[in-house]
Formats: sequence, structure tokens, C-alpha cells
Amino acid sequence: MRAIDAHQHFWKYNSVRDAWITNDMHAIQRDFLPEDLGPLLQAHGFDGCVVVQSDQCEAENEFQLRNAEMHDFIKGVVGWIDFEAANIDERLQYYSQHNKLKGFRHILQGETQRDYMLRAGFTKGIGLLKRYNFTYDLLILPDQLGYATQLVSRFPDQMFVVDHIAKPDIRNKKIDDWKKDIQALAKHDHVFCKISGMVTEANWSTWNAVDFRPYMDVVVEAFGVSRIMYGSDWPVCLVAGSYADVLNVVRSYFSIFSTDEQQKFFGRNAVRFYNLSE
Repeated sequence: MRAIDAHQHFWKYNSVRDAWITNDMHAIQRDFLPEDLGPLLQAHGFDGCVVVQSDQCEAENEFQLRNAEMHDFIKGVVGWIDFEAANIDERLQYYSQHNKLKGFRHILQGETQRDYMLRAGFTKGIGLLKRYNFTYDLLILPDQLGYATQLVSRFPDQMFVVDHIAKPDIRNKKIDDWKKDIQALAKHDHVFCKISGMVTEANWSTWNAVDFRPYMDVVVEAFGVSRIMYGSDWPVCLVAGSYADVLNVVRSYFSIFSTDEQQKFFGRNAVRFYNLSE
């Protein structure tokens, strides 16, 4: 496998369910399906992708697994599960039968209780993931990085990945607190980081590639080239640019890295983290 887009989404747009897609994000207020992404991946030299949940229900898992069954380029699915459910072990066992179901995610960034991830019921569920070789995607904001560090420290054998570099405030060039906290999280070597979702944290209409360099510098230095991976965050990224725009930002940044390092970032690390098959 040569290259993997490790973070993207599919949905059939529903204005009620997808209320997070506000009117200023009108560019993505429509369906986005594998037929839309496939040609983009091919055009830009990607062999496959990992689709990540956007709706918090098990019906989402079935929808994405059907997509993956029908399209070979979908190499992995990150789904959703109720970690606090009484039958959590049973549900994880069920999903372990699906080869392309690689891990789970909860939209922690949207929880009113900012340390939701440290709830006893939630951590009990996290503690069961390793038994079934499932990964966990951390979708958090900068104010939750400290809680994330506490969480990962409790589960040293569980594989975690931070989505969207934890969404620093790139628009306002805030970096110091985020930098300190992301460095602390990165000290745990079972935690990876996706360099993804940056354009939506910048000014959507006026961002420039140089805006992202200080943040990528921090992530690469903190995690090293063996624990980072590329994700487009398509189609969410379309509110601030095209698929090519997003890709060009990171391709330009990593162009000075060795071929081996680039291959790790653009594919091999994702294959290793999610245990993707050809």
C-alpha cells in the first residue's frame, strides 16, 4: 500500500441529524459518498482511505461498513459505540467480526462535561478495546488535552490517535498552551497524531500555507515521523478549500523529508496503526 488518507467522512445529508453543519458550511450541506471520493483519491495517488464516523449511533457503523464492503479503496472504518452501555463487551465482540471495523470514536469535543472521557463508565469501555484489537480516535479541543493525557496514561497498551492535532486556534495564531499540552500527550508512545483538519481551524477565506507550519513543527517534533499520519478531513475541508489545497499544504511541508519519512506519514503509519490490509 503506497498512500492512505487516514481521515475522511461519508454521509447522506440530513439537516436535523447533521445540525453541526451550519449555514456558513453550506458547501457541505449535501450527500458525500464513496463515488465522490474515489476519483479524488485516484487523482492524487492514494491507494485507500479510512472513513471516520460523524453520527453517534450504531446505524452509522452499518452504513459505513456497507460502504466499505462495496468499495475496496475503503480500507478501514472508525465507528461509534456507547462505551457506557451495559452490553458493551457484547457489542465489541460483535464488531470484531467485521474485518474493516478498526476502531471507535466519540465526539468528545462536543461534550458539556469537558472531562467526559474520564467518567468511570467511559473508561471501562476504553479498557475493553485492546481485547479486540480496536483503536481509539481522540476528537478533542485544546482544553481537553490534559484530560486526554490522563486517559492514555491509564491504558498504556491501548492505541490512541489524536484527530486534527487537537484543533488549535490557528485562526488567532494561539499556540503556546496547546504546544505545552500536546507535547505532554506525545510523551506517551502509544499515542499517534493525525495532521488533519487544520484548514477549518484557520480563517476559511484567507489562510495561507505558512499559517500551519508552526503547528506542524510542534507535532512532528513531539510525535516523531513514526507516529503521525495524513488525513484530508474530506468533505469537511471543503468549507475552506479543495482536496488538492489541503493536500498541497502538507506535501509542501514534507517535501524536504526523506522518501522513507514521507512514506511513513502518507501511508505506512496509518497501515500500522489501524492494521490495514491490502
